[in-house]
Amino acid sequence: QVQLVESGGGLAQAGGSLRLSCAASGGTFDNYAMGWFRQAPGKEREFVAAIKWSGGSTFYADSVKGRFTISRDIAKNTVYLEMNSLKPEDTAVYYCARGRSSFVTRGTEGYAAWGQGTQVTVSS
Repeated sequence: QVQLVESGGGLAQAGGSLRLSCAASGGTFDNYAMGWFRQAPGKEREFVAAIKWSGGSTFYADSVKGRFTISRDIAKNTVYLEMNSLKPEDTAVYYCARGRSSFVTRGTEGYAAWGQGTQVTVSS
């Protein structure tokens, strides 16, 4: 059974940085996409970024493009989300997810396994 464990969330000031990690275990990841989503209070879960495990192609939401970077460490089975130039509107619970295939989709229905989430709070 696939397990995804996020870490690295916390409190940051506007303009600051955080790096989230997602440790993956219990399955294969070579033929899957991995994604980061976030959910703010009262809002729907939204796509942030995704990466194809094989090849490393990356995809970003317009709201984070140029500020966030997704990467993966194959040897460690870990996906990262480097977040720079943080804004108060980035405040949310951030979730890591494994896609249903290698195809990258921005909808939550395209992802079958989810982590428990990690809180990111950005103060102004």
